[in-house]
Amino acid sequence: MPDQPVQPAPDPYDALLLLSFGGPEGPDDVVPFLENVTRGRGIPRERLKEVGQHYFLFGGVSPINAQNRELLHALRKDFAEHGLDLPVYWGNRNWAPYLTDTLREMAAEGHRRVLVLATSAYASYSGCRQYRENLADALAALEGEGLPLPRVDKLRHYFNHPGFVGPMVDSTLAALAELPEDRRAGAHLAFTTHSIPTAAADTSGPVEAHTGGGEGGAYVAQHLDVARLIADAVREETGVERPWRLVYQSRSGAPHIPWLEPDICDHLEELHGEGAPAVVMVPIGFVSDHMEVKYDLDTEATAKAADMGLPVSRASTVGADPRFAACVRDLVLERAATERFAEGRAAAAPERCALGALGPSHDVCPVGCCPARSPRPAAAGAGVD
Repeated sequence: MPDQPVQPAPDPYDALLLLSFGGPEGPDDVVPFLENVTRGRGIPRERLKEVGQHYFLFGGVSPINAQNRELLHALRKDFAEHGLDLPVYWGNRNWAPYLTDTLREMAAEGHRRVLVLATSAYASYSGCRQYRENLADALAALEGEGLPLPRVDKLRHYFNHPGFVGPMVDSTLAALAELPEDRRAGAHLAFTTHSIPTAAADTSGPVEAHTGGGEGGAYVAQHLDVARLIADAVREETGVERPWRLVYQSRSGAPHIPWLEPDICDHLEELHGEGAPAVVMVPIGFVSDHMEVKYDLDTEATAKAADMGLPVSRASTVGADPRFAACVRDLVLERAATERFAEGRAAAAPERCALGALGPSHDVCPVGCCPARSPRPAAAGAGVD
């Protein structure tokens, strides 16, 4: 009889947890959601109502939960089609389904080794360390209830995986095609991501990646690497060398605290002043087209460009693209094989797929990686820091 195909092995893991930010799903949810996001900061309820106007413009509904449901479906479909027997759950930091509730459900159903996919591709406090703190808090809650605690491991950063980069290249090309034909050849590329305080950026990633003076540490380096990959691929496809820059959006901090710049709207104004014929906004910092993309780019930045008469278009994020689902499957199998190798159950470590100059990220966050604002326990790391 012919050899049967080898089924992909998730061993020693028995479940995958999709961990995301969460968002309101109706007008009555907006202020309670923002209270969850800002808990401990003492922000008055009236101020939260003002902040919530972005959500009220869209009926009080953030797109993020629907997009996570689509990704959940895409992951389950991809796993099933490729024989990967691994259930996929979903939990959020700030809205239902809440992380603690989901982990409680997973523990009750007998899961003891859980991989975590965070919907943030890069190294930073808010994009990695804070998720690990949320996991530690949820596990502490389960321990207080006397439940058996699963071991949780977080998948590595995937910003430079082909399954993340490829869809962004294609969406950038599609956005270029949306521009007026007479402006297309000279269009600039503006790669956007969430602005964060420069102090947090400088200490992003492992200690050896930390920088000073607002250089941005691993957070900026990783985004620049992805931007170069996309810009190079677009040049190869179109035969046109396009000016590009990494810019920022969605600043929310106090004015006196330095954050990464330039802002996308300031950048558009600068390009218009320099005579740029058109701009494609490429949101490489985001996994899906959630509120910060829909409002900050599609609403605010697009209106700014229209006022100046500057043609702009916006590339889509990876969302539930089948290639991104395949990327997650690849990362799951890679991490499972790495664990089996570490346990002496495999002859060699697996190959780790990554594009660009930085190579694959670490599996386990080392001590000092994206340090906390104040000391707090964090799960899925190398030790206490």
